[in-house]
Amino acid sequence: MDKELSNLVLQVRRDILRMVHSVNSGHPGGSLGCVEFFVTLYNKIMEHDDFNDSSDMFILSNGHISPVYYSTLARAGYFDIKELDTFRKINSRLQGHPTNHDNLPGVNISSGSLGQGLSVGLGIALSKKLNNDRSLVFVLTGDGELQEGQNWEAFMFASAKNIDNIIVTVDYNGQQIDGSTKDVLDIGNLKGKLESFDWKVLEIENGNSLNEVYEVLSEAKKNTLKGKPIAILMKTIMGNGVDFMMHTHKWHGIAPNDEQLNNALNQNPETLGDY
Repeated sequence: MDKELSNLVLQVRRDILRMVHSVNSGHPGGSLGCVEFFVTLYNKIMEHDDFNDSSDMFILSNGHISPVYYSTLARAGYFDIKELDTFRKINSRLQGHPTNHDNLPGVNISSGSLGQGLSVGLGIALSKKLNNDRSLVFVLTGDGELQEGQNWEAFMFASAKNIDNIIVTVDYNGQQIDGSTKDVLDIGNLKGKLESFDWKVLEIENGNSLNEVYEVLSEAKKNTLKGKPIAILMKTIMGNGVDFMMHTHKWHGIAPNDEQLNNALNQNPETLGDY
């Protein structure tokens, strides 16, 4: 993958760390784990235009990872990068979970109540099909939120109605707020379950590799509009890129202190500058 995209990954990671540190609040773990996905999606895969209903659309179901979403949108030109400094502050458009009542560019739905994003994405995708719009809908969910029953109604509906213009990526990091997904409520053989629901399932073994994320997302895109909805199981590392945050659920929703921030930033050399 090109150097510019690799530099952007580092910058988004630094944005996330600064944002949650500045208000001592937010969710750095999952955000850091999904940086490569967001950067690739918005810069290499999705044909997006916030002012055009016929462009590809993205739905963030696990809305608590808003820091990576906001940074990606700002770095893609949706709003001024300096607005990242208002994250989670009173009257800010950048709330802890994305909302669209303040007309924040790039945010299509309010999200954060887990388990709902897939249903919303399917509604949008079905609307596009009814309007002969061949653009795509991309949805990101967490693996923990697949413990919610609504998702399984949605998975069943999608295949039954041949909604083949949607790509659902599962952040398969194996962690949630109270521990590992296996310990909280094991979701079992997720690939087998989705295939039994008649979805086409692809896998990303290293969701923190720009090259692999790009290759599998590209393959998924080529397989749209062929009769089946598409799911991608993307294995990531929560807290990726910051050694003391990796491989643990403990940084799901805790902000670094001053010393920890400096430590983390020193592990991620600055590229595009501060916001």
